[in-house]
Amino acid sequence: MSLLQRILAAAGAGLAAIGLVFTFASTEGAPIAVWEFPLAAAYLALAVASAARFRVQFSLWLDAALAALGAVALVGALDTIQQAGAGYWFALASSWMLAWLFAERLSQAIARGQAAELTGVVIPVIFGIAILVAWETITRGANVPRVLLPSPSGIGASLIDNMGKIAADLQQTFVKSVLSGYVMGCGAGFAIAIAVDRSPFLKRGLLPLGNFISALPLIGIAPIMVMWFGFDWPSKAAVVVIMTFFPMLVNTVAGLNAAGRMERDLMRTYASGYWQTLFTLRLPAAAPFVFNALKINSTLALIGAIVAEFFGTPIVGMGFRISSEIGKLNVELVWAEIAVAALAGSVFYWVVALVERAVTFWHPSVRGGRA
Repeated sequence: MSLLQRILAAAGAGLAAIGLVFTFASTEGAPIAVWEFPLAAAYLALAVASAARFRVQFSLWLDAALAALGAVALVGALDTIQQAGAGYWFALASSWMLAWLFAERLSQAIARGQAAELTGVVIPVIFGIAILVAWETITRGANVPRVLLPSPSGIGASLIDNMGKIAADLQQTFVKSVLSGYVMGCGAGFAIAIAVDRSPFLKRGLLPLGNFISALPLIGIAPIMVMWFGFDWPSKAAVVVIMTFFPMLVNTVAGLNAAGRMERDLMRTYASGYWQTLFTLRLPAAAPFVFNALKINSTLALIGAIVAEFFGTPIVGMGFRISSEIGKLNVELVWAEIAVAALAGSVFYWVVALVERAVTFWHPSVRGGRA
């Protein structure tokens, strides 16, 4: 075990033991609540197993099992307690330490080749679950006002109750505004980049103009686009076009210049013209740059569409819903819309990354990731 892992194991054991003492010492003669038994069992298992780790090499997955035991007991206890005591917070810290220890040991196993690389997906999943457990326990255990920060369970319930409304908002914002604006903006940026590469005059004239357009404030552009294209999705798509145009333009121009001079000289030796060199050498060399722009724009497009909906939209859309529901203090629905938007943006980014790996399979970064 590394020094960090020993520290995490010792911290998990110590916090579990302290939490066990606080839990039963705070009863003051009152009957022990039912939820305290599984919580105490989790404390005891965490303490004994973590302390024994200094002499016995436990299974990698025991860390995850112990952390999960503590997390389940903590979340289950929220239905029966009024206000979490000191023992409860020590238990939360102990469970977090064990989850951290599991992630450290799994990362080390992957680096040594003792675990499949695909197993690395477990690490962000465990980290995300740990954050959700901490969020749930802190908001409910400390009685945080829902208008400040609702619990994940409340957000999930709101998501289920308003599934139809959120689906309509997602269709309006993502399917209509984001995808259409993304395709037009990225396509225009790519086409103009080819023209800029072909013409030195355009390179000196359009690049500074594109830089100027990219510096325009979004909150100033959105109302103007609404006035020009109306309140429906075309005005939001226009905002997305403006936001995605310049990153694609700059990255594509840089990528077209990425081909080496030796390769270009070889193409000229074979009497290749401009378009032959472009399609067989320069565009393949520019592919990593183009996909970088596509990945950047996959998140910018969603942000631009949602913000644009704040300045005028029909009574549907993620930005409209966030703006209207926050005024009603319906924060659970606001957070549900935010969660769905984040999930949609992440899936969009993931799809673009998959296409990149399929197209640029020859690139060292992709081949290195597969090794």
